[in-house]
Formats: sequence, structure tokens, C-alpha cells
Amino acid sequence: MTEMNTSVLYYGDNLDVLRKHIPDESVDLIYLDPPFNSQASYNVLFRESTGAASEAQIEAFGDTWHWGTSTARAFEEVVTGQYQQVSRLLGAMVEGLGHNDVTAYLCMMAVRLVELHRVLKATGSIYLHCDPRAGPYLRVLMDSVFGPTHFRNEVVWKRTSAHSSAKRFGPNFDTILFYTKSDDYTWSTPKVPHNPAYVKRFYRHTDERGKFRLSDLTAAGVRHGASGASWKEVNPTTVGRHWAVPTEAVNEVLNGVDAAKLSTQEKLDLLDRAGRIYWPPKGAVPEYKRYWNEVKDGQPIQAIWGDIPPIGPQAKERLGYPTQKPQALLERIINASSNPGDVVLDPFCGCGTAVHAAHKLGRRWIGIDITYLAINLIERRMRDAFPGIQIEEIGAPVDLAGATALAAHDKYQFQWWALSKLNAQPVAGKKKGADRGIDGVIPYFAGPKEDYRRAIVSVKGGEHVTVSMVRDLVGVLEREKEPLGVVLTLEPPTQPMTTEAAAAGFYHSDFWQKEYPRVQIITIEEMLNGKRPELPSTRSPFAQAPLEREEAKQGGLM
Repeated sequence: MTEMNTSVLYYGDNLDVLRKHIPDESVDLIYLDPPFNSQASYNVLFRESTGAASEAQIEAFGDTWHWGTSTARAFEEVVTGQYQQVSRLLGAMVEGLGHNDVTAYLCMMAVRLVELHRVLKATGSIYLHCDPRAGPYLRVLMDSVFGPTHFRNEVVWKRTSAHSSAKRFGPNFDTILFYTKSDDYTWSTPKVPHNPAYVKRFYRHTDERGKFRLSDLTAAGVRHGASGASWKEVNPTTVGRHWAVPTEAVNEVLNGVDAAKLSTQEKLDLLDRAGRIYWPPKGAVPEYKRYWNEVKDGQPIQAIWGDIPPIGPQAKERLGYPTQKPQALLERIINASSNPGDVVLDPFCGCGTAVHAAHKLGRRWIGIDITYLAINLIERRMRDAFPGIQIEEIGAPVDLAGATALAAHDKYQFQWWALSKLNAQPVAGKKKGADRGIDGVIPYFAGPKEDYRRAIVSVKGGEHVTVSMVRDLVGVLEREKEPLGVVLTLEPPTQPMTTEAAAAGFYHSDFWQKEYPRVQIITIEEMLNGKRPELPSTRSPFAQAPLEREEAKQGGLM
């Protein structure tokens, strides 16, 4: 892996990237939000294909995992590998549930979780974000990889306030599984401000130290050891309870004494001498004084997160990615389980919220995604938010040979990569005829009367180029009533193609007082050398992320 003095973005299968580029115990925090079989068309996943198509065919914005050669290979790797507990568990799951989309998903996740365990530092943490359908399976799988004793929390994020659902309770939450690699892990307790009404209601007592509230020194249930014995003539057993001394309170007044060496009654004596116990005037059970000045910085966040709303339709951070998570959600996780300068990894980057939050908070980061659509979106997002950021991109073509190889491997990824280089928005689908001859569009300002129009882009990679491709584009322009089009081709154009493009004539702009060739042919090699279409003033078709320059500078990464 490249030395982590910059931010790194990998294009490719995260399993391959993890194995080839990420060393053992080099990552401090992992966040992943792997898509599950929701029957929705929104995220980035691998889909097994049949016939002559590649078995590892990549599909963008479709999240179904099926059994196939890749899944069978992943299953074989796990069950024959060195992680015996994972092997037994996954084998039992497949045997019990059969070969279906769920077990295919678990096989593909298991082999990746093993690699994520390898790259995580001993002091590191991992947060796996999932929906309630996948959560139970992933919880058991995570137990087998990271160990059940390293499970810390199942966090419930209330992602919507209400959700209509036929014949069931509204599904309005996601699950985040929090594990660590060891018992010695990075942790900073996240807090939220106290509600003023709560403070007024409960912190109503005052003494020479200030305002305080009362908390129980006992808990439900009878105990027969020291915690159930009398202290200062108060016997908790008579009311069906036992002593439960707050550990944090004892630690505050111990002055170096090991709390484990003290009995329950000795701890109570210690707190009483320190003035931390409130004795009711009528002889009831004493209570613990919890002072406002000790908690005024906020209340520790619990495992149910209802204070972070989903991204609203008009939110500035909204980029149009349907599964985009709120930045505040990722900032909470990163602040809790890492320190400035630590390395944060997101192996299913999507639209890059995790790496955005990491950079903002002064962490180094590694992002991985299997579609160039996501890579392009993340790059644009980060450059909008942090002008001058240095991003090292690995895996995407940088020369003609790389572009040729990508076109041969996956024509759709090649198409999306090529369109991104022209700042064009992809519009093509994978179904035959779905694009109607339009692979991408470039918005440009035609003038006050016409406003913004679209230059139609047709990408040709791998196939033998012919003059009919130019004629087809001319037909699309006539159908769409658009004046400008671009043929972006991997192969050099033939002379008949050049002649046909010239025969299409020019578009005259009254506003710009300029003639533009109606059909322009640009090769990939020319594009890599900086050539761009001749168009009126263009605008980016992608949503712009809010500027966060100052916060990034504080992190020392600019």
C-alpha cells in the first residue's frame, strides 16, 4: 500500500484491493455499509451473469447477490481456510438455508470480513451498517470472525420518523454492529447536550458544591453476598434490592486505590466520606449525588440513535445518491472510535460519506468501490468540499493501454469512466435499447432564451467503429431536438466517419456568436491528452458538496 500521507481511493473489487494493497493491522477504524438484497435498484454490487459474460460482471445500482461461480469460490475459500470457527458456521448456514441469495450474500461477506479482520489494528474497531433483515445473519457471522466477546453494541439508528407498511409495523430503523479486535481499543465517549427541561426537572437539589440530582445506590433483586448485606443500618434486602455502587463515582474519589480490593461497604463508606451520598430526612434508603458540573458537557449517547435525521430533500449535503447516509452519523462513529491522524477504511464507499467525514475530522482514509460511477462521485464530492485536496486514485485507467484493458473487461465501467473524464452525466442503462442511443449528456448554457441544453455523448469502446455510428448519433440529435453531439471512441475514426461528421454541419449560437460543429469525434487518446468537445459554457451535471475547507485544515490534511 502507498504510504498513508495522502488520501487513497481504489477502484476495484474490495476483496482484491484488500489482499493486494492493504497490509496487516494498518487500519484504525472500518465502517462498511454493504448493500443487501432489498429488490431495489440503487446501490453497487456484484452480480453473477450467465453465458459468455464475465462471471464477475459488475452492476451499478442493483443490489442482488446470487449463487454462481464467484460465490462458490468464496464459500470454498472460507470453509477450507484457517478460520475454523467461520468455516463451521458458514458451512452450517449454507447447509441449513440452502443455496440462495441470502447465503450467497453471506459467503461474499464472510471472505471479506476475514480480510477486514486481518487489516484492522489490535486497537481498532469495525462498524457494519445493515438493515434488520440482514442484521441477524451478519451478527452471527461477525461473532465468528471477531469473537463474541468483542461485540460491543448493536446500535439502532432511527432513519425515518414514520414509514407506511402493509400488515406489519413500519420499518424505520437500521442496525449498526459495533465490534473491536481486542479489549484494548480506542474509545472516546460521544455525548449530546442535555435537554433544558430535563436539567430543570432533575437537577433541583443544591449544596455547597452546586446543583445535583439523586440516583439509585441499589438495584433490583436480592443478593446474598456483600452487595446484599446491611450498611449503616440500611438493609436493601428488606425491599427486594441490593447495593449497586456506581463504578465511575468510586473511581473519582479513590486517589489511586484499586476499587476491586474494596468491599461494597468500604466503597459506600468512601463515597459517604466524600460527601457523595444523600441521606433522606425520614430515614429512607440513601441515594447517590450526581453533580451537574460533572455532566454539563453532555449526556453519554446510548445505543438507540434517534437524534440524527436522514438527509432531507433540500439538504445541502444531498448528492442524489439514494442510500446516502447523513454525515453526522459517520462523524459520531469516527469521533468515538478513532483519533486525529488515524486511518479510516470504507470498503463499500458508495458516495463517500465516510471518507468525507474522516477527512473533515483530520483522519487519513482509504476508500474502495467497484464502480467508476461511485469513484467519480467521491472524487467530485471531495474536491468540492476540500479544494486542493490530494487524492491518490489507484485502479482506474491513466493511459490508453489501461483504457483498452478496461473496455475489454467491462464495457459499462469503461463507458462510465470515459464519460466522467468529459464531465458528462451517464444516462445509459444495461438493458438493450434502454439508453435509446444516449450514453451520456453534457449540460451547456445556450443563452437566456434557450437556457441549458444537452450535448449528447455516444461512447464506443472495443467494437469496430464504422460510419453508421455517426449516422446513428445524427438521428438521435434529430429525435431529441438537440443541436450538438459527441462520439467518444477508443479506436481512431475512419475517414468516412470524419466525412459524415463534417457533413452534419454547424450549430450557430446567437448568444455566444460562434459556430460549433454539430457532431464532434474525440478519441480516448485525445481525451487523455486534454482534448475536450467544443461547447458553449458548460456546467457540472453533478450535485456540489458544501465547502468544508476550514475544518479540513484543522485536521492537517490540506
